[in-house]
Amino acid sequence: MATRKTPLISLDYGGDEPLPLAPRAGRLIADCRGPEGVTGDAAGRLVAEALADETHAPRLALHVVPGDRVVIALAGDIPEREAVVLAIHRCLEVGGTAPADITVVDTAPEQDADTAYLAADEEGLPCYLSRLLVDADVVVAVGGFSWDASLAGRSLAGELWPTFSRPESRQQLVCQLARRGRLALPTWRTAMQQIDWSLGVTAGLRLVAGRHGTLAAAAFGLPAAARQAARQLAEPWRPIVDREAAVTIASMSRPLAASATGGPGGAGRLDAAGRAVAAAARVTHDDGTICLVGHLAAEPGIIFSRWRQGAPLQGLVREAVATKDQQLIAEASQTRLFARALGDRRLVLLTDMTETLAEDLEFGYAESPEDVARLAAKAESLIVLHEADLMLPRVR
Repeated sequence: MATRKTPLISLDYGGDEPLPLAPRAGRLIADCRGPEGVTGDAAGRLVAEALADETHAPRLALHVVPGDRVVIALAGDIPEREAVVLAIHRCLEVGGTAPADITVVDTAPEQDADTAYLAADEEGLPCYLSRLLVDADVVVAVGGFSWDASLAGRSLAGELWPTFSRPESRQQLVCQLARRGRLALPTWRTAMQQIDWSLGVTAGLRLVAGRHGTLAAAAFGLPAAARQAARQLAEPWRPIVDREAAVTIASMSRPLAASATGGPGGAGRLDAAGRAVAAAARVTHDDGTICLVGHLAAEPGIIFSRWRQGAPLQGLVREAVATKDQQLIAEASQTRLFARALGDRRLVLLTDMTETLAEDLEFGYAESPEDVARLAAKAESLIVLHEADLMLPRVR
């Protein structure tokens, strides 16, 4: 009887050519990819359909009247940004809003003078938000909905809070993540929901990215309802596999057309690498191997390096927080999440990191795509995650 052959896997990792992987027959557990998306005019039509859907709130055109000052607040990375903004503009104009009365905001306030008091939090402390949002008659909150495996769930990106708050508020969240990790999330979630309510946001648009930065889905409605609908639409990024693998090969997504705000603590390829490793770890044996392929635009900083060289991570985090240096605190937060995800697994890199640096960090180093192909061919069991930093895989 002829042996069934495993199909060749083509992994796009940002190289000149896709990486061909040929696992042995019967050794491939899963080849996981995100949903197909659309671009350009098709993306605009998808958004327009969402804005006209009245399942979770009146259609967007009914949220405005002539003379309203409308702010379109873009939080975080927005897939197909130009098409999304154009579709929103057209819907607002149907509702009678003049183009001159529509402002697009996609940057965080740099100075306290650019913010205004909105409300007090549960402890009675004042909450400030971008003055443009506070002074608007209508705010259309637009954000991506994605998963962050390093936080065991949804990403912090895409929310008005703390994206459009004062610098100190954004910094405080990063500091809490460094100190407490996932335990800081309930406080963030409460503050985020309170800001939506205090600002009176009734128009929320949530976007789900498709493969390679395309737009796969959109949900419109009241903020909470739009988030819940987007959560369901983002399920294709949560693949289910039959069992854990000895080896997981994970690529990183290409950067989207990001806004200047980024995420809490700043976005970067190291942050994406942490999310990808966390996603891979969810489906890899505790003593297995994760192979990360893709570009790393920035080298790890001093906190990450000292951790890999054996310094106790808890002490490093305390030192970073004590310095009040926001860059060090952000790195400490990312390092804490990275360490928790990786555990005792071996990490092999096919990136633009040098071999010397990889060895200094005690990571495995793949000199060429052929090295990764050999790893896949030799693996006793294999899972492949395409654009793993956007995934939240599960074992059945």
